[in-house]
Amino acid sequence: MKRNLLTLLTFAAVLAALEVAGRNGAWDTRVLPLPSEVAAYIADAFTDGARRDQLPAAVTANATAATLGTATSTTAASLWTAFAGSTLTEALLVTLKRLVSGYLIGFLAGIPLGLLTARFNFFRETFGLVALGMQGLPSVCWVPLALIWFRPTENAILFVVVMGTVWSLMLATEHGVRTVPPLYVRAARTMGSRGLHLWWRVLLPAALPAVIGGMKQSWAFAWRSLMAAEIYVTILTGCGLGWLLHNGREVLRMDQVMGVMLIIVIVGLTADRILFAPAENRIRARWGLDKN
Repeated sequence: MKRNLLTLLTFAAVLAALEVAGRNGAWDTRVLPLPSEVAAYIADAFTDGARRDQLPAAVTANATAATLGTATSTTAASLWTAFAGSTLTEALLVTLKRLVSGYLIGFLAGIPLGLLTARFNFFRETFGLVALGMQGLPSVCWVPLALIWFRPTENAILFVVVMGTVWSLMLATEHGVRTVPPLYVRAARTMGSRGLHLWWRVLLPAALPAVIGGMKQSWAFAWRSLMAAEIYVTILTGCGLGWLLHNGREVLRMDQVMGVMLIIVIVGLTADRILFAPAENRIRARWGLDKN
């Protein structure tokens, strides 16, 4: 409790100092908004929805080309209402839905592939080599391929998220299994453990610390992949946080850009505290790795 209070006071002091410095002209607040402006955007977006009084240039251009006798301003306003009228809450839900779906698919593919590459030399020299190369490939590189294969659809975004998730989780699983002490395996086989029982009851539990670490890393990669996909893949089925981030840049709303970035950071920290930290602590306690 005392440590959390100290952390909050530290952040509050930093934000207060930034607020005072910005109001005194230390920088151009149109480029770096004040903390109060970012907070005002978040509060407004969570309550009244994203502001619709300014149109991005791309949307305005598309609306102009598609008027065909309809007033440009009316068409643009209609497109804006239908296309970008999501509140921050709705955008967050859309993004989380895509993130969880892509992450689960990557998880279901990455764990078995990691086990195969750890067990068989053929898979290690083929799939393992591919995974090493693909892990270093920036997620945004998958976007053009996704657009060609799936066009601007939810499947294109899902593909980018899966590609950003599966490789790191696969390599973490392989590393965890291959670093299990051979003594554990020999002892289990002496007691009659074979096949799936050996994998499920011995190898996987022993590799869990590395697997959990890989899950955290792949979650971060999934976030990055999703933001890249939502920025470059524009679809009408839902506007996520990445699109709001891109739109804030288009209309020079830096409070919106900083606000969306803050929401992304908060969601990442929340996921770590709720999902990964308890699992890590439980595993460390079971393995006797805690100092206490």
